Amino acid sequence: MMIGLMIILLLVLVLPFTVHKVEANLEIFLFVMGIISVFVSDAFSEELLRKALEDPVHITAAVLVAGLLFKWFRSPLEKAILFVQQKLPSGVFIALVVIVLGLVASVITAIIAALVLVLVASVVRYDRKSEILFTIFACFSIGLGAALTPIGEPLSTITVSKLDAEFFYLIDLVGLFVIPAVVLYGILAAVLIRPAESADGLDAGPLSESYKAIFLRTAKIYLFVAGLTLLGAGFEPFIKEYLVGLNPLILYWINIISATLDNATLAAAEISPLMEDRTIQSILLGLIISGGMLIPGNIPNIIAAGRLNITSREWARYGVPIGILSMIVCFVILVFIYY
Repeated sequence: MMIGLMIILLLVLVLPFTVHKVEANLEIFLFVMGIISVFVSDAFSEELLRKALEDPVHITAAVLVAGLLFKWFRSPLEKAILFVQQKLPSGVFIALVVIVLGLVASVITAIIAALVLVLVASVVRYDRKSEILFTIFACFSIGLGAALTPIGEPLSTITVSKLDAEFFYLIDLVGLFVIPAVVLYGILAAVLIRPAESADGLDAGPLSESYKAIFLRTAKIYLFVAGLTLLGAGFEPFIKEYLVGLNPLILYWINIISATLDNATLAAAEISPLMEDRTIQSILLGLIISGGMLIPGNIPNIIAAGRLNITSREWARYGVPIGILSMIVCFVILVFIYY
């Protein structure tokens, strides 16, 4: 059984990063891997099936509603962005966008927050370096902020579901780390970015989505979360054998691999109700911080980079230093708290 689970884990960690067809159909791939893992570990039951069908409901509904609202009110939103941008100093505007998107991502979902970010970047028209930096800081902020509620992103949905926790569990667990970090990212963006408005900004391309695209994305999110629920249940024996007893600070650094792999997938494989809160806290912080370092690490990164034509090398040039520094600062705080 363990050998089978290790093979599945290797496939889940490697194929999305190396095979384009798998990456393009990640939701279906993870759903299939989840089903296989459940049968390999003999974990299938009617209760698990019911859970896999129910877990995605809230985040799927949130994505659908927010997507429709974004489509219907995009034009007024563009005008509001321009109005606010013209009334505020550049640094204040940048900080405000980064902070607000991070804080509201847990309510409107990381996906919609990323789409709003793309809209802001396309309307404001900064020079390329400034726009890339602005996008990366905002994506770090969104990735952290979305983890505060179970409707923010798949990682938080899966975590709350696996632990059978209350709605505000994640805010209590990581809120004191996440909220100051979101504010700090906004301040750093305002200080480090010196934008000169230019016609050479990034080309965001068409932003208007069809109803078909909105419903297709909603269906994919449902499959994604259902697959992660099955994957997490299938890997319970592996978690009990190899991860439950590890030092939380070791798990924190192990999860720097979230820079290249979707953090929700890793959360589904790692987190267990058998773990202490501080262990889960370390896992989550490692996942959500390092997830901003490279494009594949988080959903907002993928959306923003794709819409704004940011290459992997351009993202890594700024994302890796920001992420490493963030990891070190958070690690020092964790050491101070635990020891």
